Amino acid sequence: MGHPQPIVSSSGKPVIAGAASGDAEHLLGHLPPTHALSPRRAFAALRFPTRLLVDASPVDPWELDTRRLPATLQRLRRRTRAFVQRELEPLALQIDAMPHWPAGQQPEELNELLRRAGRAGLLTDTLPWPLGSGPPMRYRHSLAMQQSIKVEELARGCGGLMLLLSAHVLGLAPLLQSGDPRLLRRFVLPAFRACRRGDPHLFAYAITEPAAGSDVEDGHGAACYRPGVVARRTEGGWLLRGRKCFISGGDVAKSIAVFAALDGEDMASWTCFLVHNDSPGFRVARTELKMGMRASGAAELELEDVFVPSDRVVGGLRQGWALNRATLNMSRLPVGAMAVGFAQAAADIAVDFARSQRLGDRRLIDYQEVQTAIADMLAECAAIRAFIWQSARSWAPRQMTGAACKFHCTDAAVRVAYQAMDLLGNHAVLPGMRAEKVFRDARLTQIFEGTNQINRLALIEDMQDLFLNV
Repeated sequence: MGHPQPIVSSSGKPVIAGAASGDAEHLLGHLPPTHALSPRRAFAALRFPTRLLVDASPVDPWELDTRRLPATLQRLRRRTRAFVQRELEPLALQIDAMPHWPAGQQPEELNELLRRAGRAGLLTDTLPWPLGSGPPMRYRHSLAMQQSIKVEELARGCGGLMLLLSAHVLGLAPLLQSGDPRLLRRFVLPAFRACRRGDPHLFAYAITEPAAGSDVEDGHGAACYRPGVVARRTEGGWLLRGRKCFISGGDVAKSIAVFAALDGEDMASWTCFLVHNDSPGFRVARTELKMGMRASGAAELELEDVFVPSDRVVGGLRQGWALNRATLNMSRLPVGAMAVGFAQAAADIAVDFARSQRLGDRRLIDYQEVQTAIADMLAECAAIRAFIWQSARSWAPRQMTGAACKFHCTDAAVRVAYQAMDLLGNHAVLPGMRAEKVFRDARLTQIFEGTNQINRLALIEDMQDLFLNV
């Protein structure tokens, strides 16, 4: 990572750029590992049985965490990280700096990334081989766990590119949760085959409406809401009319899970309809110029009497609300994992900066104030990762668990990104440092998949029987 030439810090002291890896064998204020009082040297002198109970050997925390995973999940984490380093990281700043492109004019670099991700199996691993691309033995572990591991690594490389690849899984979720093998056979499996050929067939998830954002993710709010997208029965199927907005990947998806109320009924009638992007009356009106995650479009969709055949009703009539809540219970865990990736990226940036920059005659990393700030960031990353991994083990995550992971981890990620920017000072706002991009990307996670305020209420809603049991 390149750094600017000498500048003056916010405190007025000179900051001298330059590598300092060879300045000393240890950090100032700490003993070298070879010193008799260092843990590594002291532990080496213990008897063999005791040495099995202690460990001070040097190890990369990422590697240590990975080794603790089951073998199939280790391979998933390593494979995803390799893809990120090869495909996402070289594109991240380039795509983020591009002018906002109109709907339907996605840069060719992103089209090529989707083709490569499809051929690599990253778009089809929600199902095991031969239906999808996931190794069958990996499905001893929950989909939430698999996706959380994968999404964290993608987010660590680039938030926008991560969302471009991951919103597809959210769009697939209602079809997978419907339990209807006909939907899988007719729509999911052909889409997966196209992805593996390098012809990406993406899905999107459309619930948000111009007059209702998190309202449609909370029961009390939904009970008061008048639906904006309505389905009217017609011969052979349904006509959908209305608008959806802020739909991640809605501009590039070929199939969209659109949630609509039945004509003349309230949100309890919500039904999921599978809409194809070439249907007459369907239009991507625009994509938003967003603060962060710019590589993934947030689309406004118009439906003008879009015909959906009856056999494209997902899960049955009036089952949309249940499918929506079930999907959110699972998807909020990977959103929390996105936040872990952002927090880790921010901590990585801070560590690299502190190792390579000087303040006066010292490396930044030699100042204990900097060391304690980095320690806080690394501990926060470890804590929220452990929260996600522990919670994602269940094949049937509860609402209170998914909601708590979502709001706690995303709030923590913003704090870590803020701490990293504080440490970088005026370097933090320079695009080449990536710190300001990580901050912008992390901030969005507090808003989508239900605002964090709504997620706090979702936790309380799931526990209300306990609170009333006095």
